[in-house]
Amino acid sequence: MRFWAKGLSRANEIAPLLIKEKSCDKKTMNKFNVVLFLPEGAGRKGEGGLRKQGCFKTSTLDKPLITVVTAVFNGEKHLEETIKSVINQTYENVEYIIIDGGSTDATLDIIKKYEGNIDYWVSEDDEGISDAFNKGVRLTLGTYINFQGDGDGYYEKNSLQNLIADVNFIDDIFISGRVQRVSAVGNEIYISKYFKKFNKKSLLFKMSIPHQGLLTHISYFKRYGLFDLNNTFCMDYEHLLRSYEKFPNVVTKDLIVARWRSDGLGTDRDLEIFKEYDKIKKENKVAIAPILMCINFWILFKFSIKEITYKYFLKKTD
Repeated sequence: MRFWAKGLSRANEIAPLLIKEKSCDKKTMNKFNVVLFLPEGAGRKGEGGLRKQGCFKTSTLDKPLITVVTAVFNGEKHLEETIKSVINQTYENVEYIIIDGGSTDATLDIIKKYEGNIDYWVSEDDEGISDAFNKGVRLTLGTYINFQGDGDGYYEKNSLQNLIADVNFIDDIFISGRVQRVSAVGNEIYISKYFKKFNKKSLLFKMSIPHQGLLTHISYFKRYGLFDLNNTFCMDYEHLLRSYEKFPNVVTKDLIVARWRSDGLGTDRDLEIFKEYDKIKKENKVAIAPILMCINFWILFKFSIKEITYKYFLKKTD
């Protein structure tokens, strides 16, 4: 059973407007309109999905709508696997949005193959992952939103069903499950740890709640705005740190929700990521400067030891 309606009654209430986000000041990021379709952007190659057929989904009292957003560019290698993991979920109230950055490979062919299971897709130029995610947020009709990159995907068919179970749909802002980190060919690297009670201080050292396993209440975006286009790798991390002072409650669940593939934008760019981490923490003033300096030193020290150890054992095996 799917919860949807032909010709959504809210259509006249939601203005089809899109705020240009050239400026990334906090005031601009905190303002956005919910839209049913994106106005045509540069390099538009097409759009489609159930919404273009007049079908729109909505939350019910006992089944909050979960919006899943996938940002993709030239993702023909793994996109189909990601799509299948979303559209085969047993949870009965999911909408799926795909934002393609104007792919030149077979990505569009794959999207069109599953068009009857995708609520809305668009292919056009964008300014990177943050911009693509922001488009997805603006299109969200769900109570909760989850992001899956192409190559990522849900661990099993009932992942969302289990993650959303026994949740307070009004008060629970973050719902976090575990993720399986996999290599480019799908081999397990590690599984994220389970913490019965989330400690926000863990965010001072790393992104301790990966977005692949996280449901975020749409009210969080209404309060703290969209992703910052100035961040290349850690836009989700910065988005969380905006609320660090009064961090919302995190419901943690001891279950593996999603797979997170390691062949993404940040592959082998650890030092750039650490630099962006440090910049983000300073901008959001999550701790005083001496503490942040010590944390950054510790992160770089651990990374150096890891690299030296890896090269040592690699040399021994030659």
